[in-house]
Formats: sequence, C-alpha cells, structure tokens
Amino acid sequence: MKITSNCGQEVIHKAAMALIDGNLVAFPTETVYGLGVDATNETAVSRLYKVKNRPTTHPLIVHISSVNLLSKWAVEVPEYALELGEKFWPGPMTLIVKRSELAQDFITGAQDSVAIRVPNQQVALSLLKQFEQLGGHGVAAPSANKFGAVSPTSASAVHEELGSDLNSTDLILDDGNCLIGVESTIIDCTNEFPRVIRPGWLTPEQIIDCTGLEPSNESFKNSLKSPGLLDSHYSPKARVFLDLMAGPGEGFIALAEISTPKGAVRLAAPTTIEQFAAEIYSALRDGDKKELNKIMVIQPPGGGLALAIRDRLGKAAEK
Repeated sequence: MKITSNCGQEVIHKAAMALIDGNLVAFPTETVYGLGVDATNETAVSRLYKVKNRPTTHPLIVHISSVNLLSKWAVEVPEYALELGEKFWPGPMTLIVKRSELAQDFITGAQDSVAIRVPNQQVALSLLKQFEQLGGHGVAAPSANKFGAVSPTSASAVHEELGSDLNSTDLILDDGNCLIGVESTIIDCTNEFPRVIRPGWLTPEQIIDCTGLEPSNESFKNSLKSPGLLDSHYSPKARVFLDLMAGPGEGFIALAEISTPKGAVRLAAPTTIEQFAAEIYSALRDGDKKELNKIMVIQPPGGGLALAIRDRLGKAAEK
C-alpha cells in the first residue's frame, strides 16, 4: 500500500488502473475520504466490505463524474431528482434512485435502489473521469474507516485506521484535509416527493428553492436504504457525551466562545459552524490518540450544517 501526495495526472492514471484491476484506492472528497473500488467488480466490492468490517446488507454510494452518467445507474428518475443533480452536482449530495441493471445486489444491499453522488473535489473528479475513460462505470466508495468508526478527513487518518488491512497494490491519495468534513446530504428520490434521510451541507431550503417541493424528513430508523442511518455510528473509542461540561482530564469540544473547563483537554475550538464541521472528526480522533476515556461536546445551534453535525454527534454519543 502506497500513500502519495503528488496527485498529478500520472498518479491519477495509476490509481484509475488500480481500480480497473480490482484494487482499493482511498481518495479525498470535499466531505470525507472514501475507500473506492470498481462498483461493478463483485470480488473487489467483497474485499472492501471485509476491510471495513461492514455488513454486506449496508449499501454503498456509487461515485460518478457527471450528472449525465446518472442514467447508466438509474431508471425512472423523477424530474425533481434531475433538477437536484443539475443544480448541486458536483457537490455534497447523494441521491437514492431506482436502480438499473448495472447496479447489482452486492452494492445495493439487495435493494431496488442505488445511492449515487458526484463529488466536488478535483482529485476525486480526475480519478473518476480517468476511471471512466478506461472503461469503468462508477466507483463504490464508503468512508475510509472501519464500519461504525469516525470518518477520516485526512490521508493520515486513513492510514492509521486501515493501513494494516491494505496491500501493496492499493493506494491512498493524499490531497490534504477535506473541506467540509461531514458526509453528504442523502435524499431519497424513489417516491413522488424527496425525503432527506441524512442531513448534510445541503439544506431543505435549498431543495425547496431548486425543486419547488418540500422534502420530508420522515424517520428511516428501521431502514438500511442508505449508509449512515444506524443509531450508533461515527464513534471514537472514547465515550462521547453531549452538552455537558468536561471535568479534569476529559476531552472538550465546543465553539471558541465557550471557555475550556478547568483541567479539561481542549480538542477543538472552532470559531464558525463550517470550521466545527471540518474539525469535529479529527478532534474525536485526537481524543483517542490522547487515550481519553470521555469527550464532552457542546453541540452547535442552528440549522443547515449545524443540524448535520448534531446528527453525527447524536450517533457517536453514549445512549
């Protein structure tokens, strides 16, 4: 397994060839780092599940380079889904659509739908375009971490988490830290109206402005239609508690305006909601590196990205 921070055309071609050959390639997106495989290669996908310790019933997101390729993977796509794709792709939005024959059971969890995304990150897009030019159709890429653990927002975090499970023909593409830092908004587009089933950067208000339709946020707790819906997810080894002040020797994460309690270990002090999102996962990982037993997080208020942060923290926290 090789890590490279020189993501020029030669490296991108090598990474695309690695995918064609059935290997794993970790790559950056604007949200988190993904662990990619050829979405039509059952053997490669099976290995991906094993490396992540991920249940095979848990579907994968297929990454493509353009909304124009959606028709390869989907059938009966509603007009509002096309409008969303045209408006917000490339971007941190995943659409769940009725699957075509190209989307096989081994990436959909044997469901009749498939999750599709076009990432807004130059290395990711270059890799996808090169892969498609070599005859590939799409890259299945969940977050590059063990199932249920904290998503990585840097190549070093990928290596720390999965390095021992990757082999000499796998690659990690290093293009620095992810800009947004929390996973994409997921919208179910298999019904008459869109349904937001995982909050992210894209807000319900933006969906309304684009489509004229008000999205439902109906609970999908008992569904595995999409990644990231389990009650417990995004969890560090440390125990996470929400909206409690930290004691001595305990980790503490909050907006910078909130003072650090005496004796607590400050893991992050973001000044904006955007910075909070970009730093939250690395801060949780830092707490584990410091071997803290507890991490207290004061959740940011508001909607939009703050809602996405609270969603992830709610799944990471002690129940």
